[in-house]
Amino acid sequence: MTSTAQHPLSTDEPIDSFDHEEEDDEEEARDIVSDDLPPMLSVPSMRSRRVSVSAESIQPSSISPQEYVVHPKTNDQRQRINEAIANNFLFKNLDDDQAGHVVDAMAEKPVSKGTVVIEQGAEGDFYYIVESGTFDCFIQKPQEQDKNKVTSYGPGGSFGELALMYNAPRAATIVATSDGVLWALDRITFRSILMDSSVRKRRMYERFLSEVPILRSLEIYERHKIADALEPIQFDDQEVVMREGDVGQNFYLIEDGEAIFYKTAEDGSQKEVNRSYKGDYFGELALLHDNPRAATVVANGRLKCVTLGKKAFTRLLGPVMDILKRNSENYHAILREATQND
Repeated sequence: MTSTAQHPLSTDEPIDSFDHEEEDDEEEARDIVSDDLPPMLSVPSMRSRRVSVSAESIQPSSISPQEYVVHPKTNDQRQRINEAIANNFLFKNLDDDQAGHVVDAMAEKPVSKGTVVIEQGAEGDFYYIVESGTFDCFIQKPQEQDKNKVTSYGPGGSFGELALMYNAPRAATIVATSDGVLWALDRITFRSILMDSSVRKRRMYERFLSEVPILRSLEIYERHKIADALEPIQFDDQEVVMREGDVGQNFYLIEDGEAIFYKTAEDGSQKEVNRSYKGDYFGELALLHDNPRAATVVANGRLKCVTLGKKAFTRLLGPVMDILKRNSENYHAILREATQND
């Protein structure tokens, strides 16, 4: 088995401390901006506001889909919200139903010019998307009296998402510089949707991994770890998954579909050398031996895979590494024979 064109996994990581370099202020504010509503803005919540967010616990599926808050929206409004969250790392792995719950739960909040939407150091319970208006972001560093403006937000902008994930004080202040409208998502709904997503993902991948022959020898807890680390990736018909000669960064397991493997022959032509299907894997050769990709892999129809990065591959597949190496040696021999017999 083999692999090609790299589709690196997301490396978005939360920022949990102030960066004392000026040029990093804007990125910091974007990622860890606090998003507490001011008293003048009444936001519906599924329970009363907390004095403290410490030790908050939400059980998987503690809120059923029927219990999620729903605030009516026009199709145009839903589209704008979907566009705002499309590339946000907290939402990108939600399925269509879960993304729909996120959009449904967004509450419309009119704000007046001068309103302090969130305040640095305050508790934050809400993530915001700007529907209309403009908002400035300020950060006050330790031992400094003045607040420094680091960025601004307009329609389609969003802030406050990491406050939904981590029990940490707000890292910036957001002030409305015009009348406007925000969409707000509360912490409880967000965490319930997100936790449901994680639980569903683990169960689905655990079932899939139990059917992969090379992984059947693993203990259940070992498959749990792999399931949690897997990232989904899809390829359209004839899309190149990886290319012969490229540097390998990912290991792939086929969840559904068919992949065709091509090797460059001595005359420079591309020769088909193998096909792989559901439960098969590829991409391990380059990771095991630190060699370039040994073949080009192309999707034959819609191809759904899950992938592990190089570090996770080495760390999590240690128990079956000997089998992988033995299989890779056999596969190298198959590739050589296929190209020589053209």
